Amino acid sequence: MIDGGHFNVYGYRFRVTAEAETSSVEGLANDFAFFQTEPATNSIEIRLSPSEPDYRGVPGSVASVYTPRNVAVTDGRRKYLDYGGRALAIHDREANVFHVQSTHADLLYESAFLFLLSSMGEALDASRLHRIHALALGYHGRAVLAILPMGGGKSTLGASLLGEPDFNLLSDDSPLIASDGTVYALPLRLGLLPGSEGGVPAEFRRTIDRMEFGPKILVKYSYFAHRVKPSAEPGIVFMGYRSLSDKCRIEPAGSMESYKSMMANCVIGLGLFQGLEFVVNNSAMEIAGKARVAMSRLHNARTLFKRSEVYRLILGRDRAENARAVAEFVRKRLPAAPAAGS
Repeated sequence: MIDGGHFNVYGYRFRVTAEAETSSVEGLANDFAFFQTEPATNSIEIRLSPSEPDYRGVPGSVASVYTPRNVAVTDGRRKYLDYGGRALAIHDREANVFHVQSTHADLLYESAFLFLLSSMGEALDASRLHRIHALALGYHGRAVLAILPMGGGKSTLGASLLGEPDFNLLSDDSPLIASDGTVYALPLRLGLLPGSEGGVPAEFRRTIDRMEFGPKILVKYSYFAHRVKPSAEPGIVFMGYRSLSDKCRIEPAGSMESYKSMMANCVIGLGLFQGLEFVVNNSAMEIAGKARVAMSRLHNARTLFKRSEVYRLILGRDRAENARAVAEFVRKRLPAAPAAGS
């Protein structure tokens, strides 16, 4: 058995193992390198098997969930997830194991990664630490968030701003918001569309062919590890939009627009992978629990927005101009603290 490491994401512990050599182990270890830790007894095991899916023992009962990417069958404490015959995942809650079988390395990796996002998200929700779909950078201890839809350019903007020495990274896609509005790092990877990798050296890049959205270039954590900060206090929230202009514009935001963005991107969690195939609930107690989570998300998001300056960010076609405009604006609104003794 290959040991891919142990990880602790703010109390959510897991380990990665594989039954044979596969690039999927290195991929997951790279994604969660910021959270690598010592072994613990209460970790969930993510077990990767680079082999043909074995359907022996899968119950013949009617599927409990259908999604565009898979079909799920529940049997007591076990859930079986079929990815179109190309992969089979078994989540055994009693044994605390998520076991994926596939000969497709990218699918093996992606199914495990998405499970971790889903399972980790549930655990963090329970501890009142909630994800928001946004790029999050640090600037002299203050958080700068850019809320953009999937494919809206968060990672590209983030990669460009990391070219500025006074900006640091918290997360390129889903930072965590605490109840006091503090933004915590979730620096899993930088995901770029082909053609936007810029000057990232080849040794820090890998390309995966995703299940539904085609190829994506993933920038390894080791490339930006020295630029990651663990947390930042609220600073600026940009609600992002795209335009075909050659200019980038930043404008004041209205309170209703802010509220809608807050609801969509944190409370509802649009753009965040929430793994409904793993968290479908039936009992009244479980449904009530989800309502409590929604109220907690609303509280944290409201605190973040209340403690931040909120603006509309209209990105243009020119990536360099977008980064320049954002950097210049942030420096004016959040001036760096004077050096000691000055």
